[in-house]
Amino acid sequence: MSYEAAIPYLNILSRWLLFLAISYKAWKTREKGWLLLSTAFFINALHIESYILKPMGIKIIPDAYIIASTIPNFLIAILLLWGSLHIKHKETTLRHVLIMSAVVVISYVWIFLLATDVFGDNFTLQSSIPYLLYGGALVYFGGVLWKRVISKKRIEILFPLGLVLLGALNMTYPLTRNLEWFAPIGFMLGGIFRVAAAIGALRFAFYEISPARKPSHTEIPPGAFMASSSTRNRAILDILSRPSVIVVTRMPPSKILEKVNPESVVFWITSVSEGKLNEKPPIYAVPPTKMGILMDLLARAIENGYVTAYVDAFEYLMMENGFENTLKFILSLKDRIISAGGTMILVIDYDALSTKELKLLEKEFKKMR
Repeated sequence: MSYEAAIPYLNILSRWLLFLAISYKAWKTREKGWLLLSTAFFINALHIESYILKPMGIKIIPDAYIIASTIPNFLIAILLLWGSLHIKHKETTLRHVLIMSAVVVISYVWIFLLATDVFGDNFTLQSSIPYLLYGGALVYFGGVLWKRVISKKRIEILFPLGLVLLGALNMTYPLTRNLEWFAPIGFMLGGIFRVAAAIGALRFAFYEISPARKPSHTEIPPGAFMASSSTRNRAILDILSRPSVIVVTRMPPSKILEKVNPESVVFWITSVSEGKLNEKPPIYAVPPTKMGILMDLLARAIENGYVTAYVDAFEYLMMENGFENTLKFILSLKDRIISAGGTMILVIDYDALSTKELKLLEKEFKKMR
């Protein structure tokens, strides 16, 4: 088989590999966003493209080809945008519905124009909007994932990088498809980018957190509490020895292993390392500037039954992100814990805060002595 003859097979194989990788993420996370994305990549795996189908002996009725090859682009773009918004925002707001509605209207109008032969045989015009939307949606999806990769030095970075490159390549398709010398190169690059994205997807930084095995019972009732880091309250210190506790800490791993129950889950806030460092207890190193990723991981832990939280990294997060952003982060975590009927302990250095900052925290957390 010649080099050019193998390209269509590489392209179709890469599409199915990427679909399977995304489907694996959907199965592992059980999230609506990933399910929408897996549907998008399934349609992409069956995309109607003569360059790929013709060598395999699959023929599309000529009169139907232009519309049949355009509809999948719009469907994929809609599903990619919808799924990406769910991953980024965890819900679909009115603004998102308006955006999606606009894309649907544009898709319908464009298909109507194609059916009335407004563009004649001009392929560049016919495919411009479909591929701009499709490629743009891939770039947006890659951008959403890029912000959720914990380490930019690991293989998982191939996931968003491959998608962004694939999206950019598709945005040029209306122009490059007519270049006979570039067409095989473009399809080969598309296959390479998809394979790279599929490899990265299998190592993506949505680390799986095992369900809590035992409830954590302490002397502290449900609610939100704060204590000074100089306090040696026995009930507070006892929390770390209990199972199924979320620990957000500045303690180094050596101390974590000494003090924290193996059945808990630990997020070490540090700038010197990234990723999963230990299995029992699971220790995740997260940079202080990546509070979005940290909140995703914390939310997943709460969903898996960890409803007691111990946090002693407030000052470090504040130093890197500012008081206002750190307060929003802490209150979001507090609301999630309280909604789950759990207990949150915030251990801070009162002297590191201004009187105004301390009063804001005191409105949300009950002081312990």
